[in-house]
Amino acid sequence: MTITNRYVKRSRISEARFRELVKCFSLDLDAHKIAFLTGLNRNTVNRYLLLIRTRIAEFCEQSSPFQGEIEVDESYFGAKRIKGKRGRGAYSKTPVFGILQRGGMVYTEIVPDCAKRTLQGIIRGRVDLESVIHSDSWRGYNGLVDLGYQKHYRVHHGNNEFANGKRHINGIESFWSYAKRRLMKFHGIPKATFYLHLKECEFRFNCRNKNIYKLVLEMLRKNPLS
Repeated sequence: MTITNRYVKRSRISEARFRELVKCFSLDLDAHKIAFLTGLNRNTVNRYLLLIRTRIAEFCEQSSPFQGEIEVDESYFGAKRIKGKRGRGAYSKTPVFGILQRGGMVYTEIVPDCAKRTLQGIIRGRVDLESVIHSDSWRGYNGLVDLGYQKHYRVHHGNNEFANGKRHINGIESFWSYAKRRLMKFHGIPKATFYLHLKECEFRFNCRNKNIYKLVLEMLRKNPLS
């Protein structure tokens, strides 16, 4: 039997119960705690969380081009370091590229590698040419000026330089720290759903000063789950 629910098509739970689930989700509780607090079956909770995260990922992908003071950086998520392995991309980790507008939003994308062609292709599609780009000294950022980005400043971590006035990437590095700390509570995330969890981190960071509960309900009211 289906129940009337503005946020879920052909819903089998009441709108009030679904709102409870969304409220718990907005508080960043895990599926086990949500099931306990709402009285819903764990499989039902997992199903709705997957659908909600999918909507959030779709929302994040619609972000507008970045402009102004921009920080770019890549990071790696996944297994712990294996002794003896060195270099970027080692340890069977998943590479993720990030773009952050200072004082604004962040955008993340899982990438196959951190090669120049890969990173600069994303930058060209997401960053306005008039922007000021800040990066580290990774060779993947070589030649941005040739692409039309006339203001590109670098910080050289290899020389123990982490900030030089406005030349730093502290903002995007803070996001990486936040995302990794948050994902640790899941005690391992399957590769199949890592993208959705990453986008949830992005969404929560970008909306850190907003009411997540109201935002999610508004999003689902416009585009109900099915």
